Amino acid sequence: MAKAVKSTGPSQRQLRVGELIRHALAEMLARGDIHDDVLAKHVITVPEVRLSPDLKLATCYIMPLGGQDIAPVLKALDANKRHIRGEIAHRVNLKYAPDVRFRQDESFDEAARIDALLDSDAVRRDTDRKPLRIDQDFDEQDKTHDDD
Repeated sequence: MAKAVKSTGPSQRQLRVGELIRHALAEMLARGDIHDDVLAKHVITVPEVRLSPDLKLATCYIMPLGGQDIAPVLKALDANKRHIRGEIAHRVNLKYAPDVRFRQDESFDEAARIDALLDSDAVRRDTDRKPLRIDQDFDEQDKTHDDD
């Protein structure tokens, strides 16, 4: 009997439904379909929507333009969660409308942190090192690098 291979990431269905929900939510926010003063004042991006394996919980990662006022925007989205879920149910053809929750997208912060690490002196020192020639051993390379 063949062993079942455990998947490490989301399934194709989770990815596809997440993308459909992301598009629907982004369209609702862009058109102003959610009547809320806080949401009307902000341009909000929806970089990702992750679904649970049973497709009953959608975690929507959001970020206001410029990263400002994230707390009031999350609060406004939570206050309108029921309306948003109903709209998603109408726009995305699913057997069950998933429960939605909203989280701050931190991927931009993480990308900035990685850029800062890659731009650090320690990493630059390692990447500026001269490549090792085939006829040169490691000790010789370190001596030539120390002369720089």
